[in-house]
Amino acid sequence: MRNIIITGGAGFIGSHVVRLFVNKYPDYHIINVDKLTYAGNLANLKDIEDKPNYTFVKADICDFETIMGIFRKHNVDGVIHLAAESHVDRSIKDPFTFAQTNVMGTLSMLQAAKLYWESLPEKWEGKRFYHISTDEVYGALEMTDPEGIEPPFTTKASSGKHHLAYGSKFFTEDLKYQPHSPYSAAKASSDHFVRAFHDTYGMPTIVTNCSNNYGPYQFPEKLIPLFINNIRHRKPLPVYGKGENVRDWLFVEDHARAIDLIFHKGTIAETYNIGGFNEWKNIDIIKVVINTVDRILGRKEGEDMDLITYVTDRAGHDMRYAIDSTKLQKELGWEPSLQFEEGIEKTVRWYLDNQAWMDNITSGEYEKYYESMYANR
Repeated sequence: MRNIIITGGAGFIGSHVVRLFVNKYPDYHIINVDKLTYAGNLANLKDIEDKPNYTFVKADICDFETIMGIFRKHNVDGVIHLAAESHVDRSIKDPFTFAQTNVMGTLSMLQAAKLYWESLPEKWEGKRFYHISTDEVYGALEMTDPEGIEPPFTTKASSGKHHLAYGSKFFTEDLKYQPHSPYSAAKASSDHFVRAFHDTYGMPTIVTNCSNNYGPYQFPEKLIPLFINNIRHRKPLPVYGKGENVRDWLFVEDHARAIDLIFHKGTIAETYNIGGFNEWKNIDIIKVVINTVDRILGRKEGEDMDLITYVTDRAGHDMRYAIDSTKLQKELGWEPSLQFEEGIEKTVRWYLDNQAWMDNITSGEYEKYYESMYANR
């Protein structure tokens, strides 16, 4: 029996990790700790909420005494820490919240784990604190389209995997941090705290930095679910600048598989980058989404291209992110299971088939429900 806290388990990536662990490891007790802010939704976990090895605890990771109590009550021996404020636009408007949650919340989790595990006879033995971070901490990469080739085009990363690429350089684990937004600065700080707890106290920690995720249950302020919903309702599709910013996209279930593998087999104190070998310009991915939605809805393919609306670029908008997952692939044998076209088809169909979930999110009804449910607790 293992007792594992997964923070942010009602969110997008977290819910996929919770589901995977609950279903795959019936002898584990999974404690989902989530504050249920706007991006947390227990409807994401309806299919496993009654499993005997699953417990949900509504709690703020910044509330140190409550977190300490969870460690003691459940004899926690592992942490998978996903809880974070993650939307760059929100961080630009409200950097204090991002610093509080991402930095102080992570410190609260680390200190609770340290104090509880040090109080045990076996101390660090069999323990693990796994911190999930972002590729945005590395800053931005150069943009160098090969001449005479129209995207999408393929090159090879150092792993030998073919993928879409717009430059010769990639984020590797040994790059120095150069965060450019309040969000990435807060995540960078939390990464440093995790490594410091290993170096100072000997805590068994691991850090991973992942590229953009897409898939079911993503909060619809993010590009792909937002645009799927807007296309369905023929609303404008706001594109920053010229839409030429490049991101590396990974299907969320592949990220969850990587987390599972690294939690169990990753080397203590190491950093692993997780990416999809799958770079796309924003404007190109938007066109793929439009064509896919139109085809599935029985519209003429490309019929809704006129919904694209160019808006003023985001402040400090990094041009290109690209993860090199060679280390993870060579050391632990992980690689993405889905090609992007297959993943985006699966994703679009899920959102179109789950309009009730989307409507509940966009109406805000789910937040009112949780407010009333937990009002007197």
